[in-house]
Amino acid sequence: MFRLKRWLNMNRERVNEDGSLKTEYLQELIDKNRPPELISKHAKILKDKYESLKHLDQTDPEPWPVYTAYDFFTEEEKRQFNPDGSLKPEYVEQALQKGISENWLEEMERRKKIDVDNYNAVSVKYAEQGINFGEQEMNSRIASSKTYGQRLKQMAIDLRNCEPADSLPFDKETTYW
Repeated sequence: MFRLKRWLNMNRERVNEDGSLKTEYLQELIDKNRPPELISKHAKILKDKYESLKHLDQTDPEPWPVYTAYDFFTEEEKRQFNPDGSLKPEYVEQALQKGISENWLEEMERRKKIDVDNYNAVSVKYAEQGINFGEQEMNSRIASSKTYGQRLKQMAIDLRNCEPADSLPFDKETTYW
């Protein structure tokens, strides 16, 4: 389902939801004096791609791990907030005992709820296009969590594999061998 959604999204100016050519695109091809046999061949190629992706999505669906906004909370935030962004009652009680104002706690909760709502809205928008936003975010976090030493070792490997030095994330004057 998601391969097909992505493909339809990428080709939305050319094809309809059923894989057939859009009339505007067909007219554009005719206006460019494309031979009818070339147009029909092009339409068949697009329709075949549509059918193959549809079949593939039905027979071998892509894994779609589901991540919620809560999965991206820090450990401290997980102690403070529920998955919906509301403050946990035990945290509110402790914070009030420490002298944190009730207004500040309400503001914290309001901001976290906005973050959760934004994450959910973006996740739904991306899913409509066949993109797993949560998985992208998680992969990004995993990649950025590598330590300096791990990135340095990876750079040495990249240099041994003849990657151009200017494509690497460190300064050019330092030798990494």
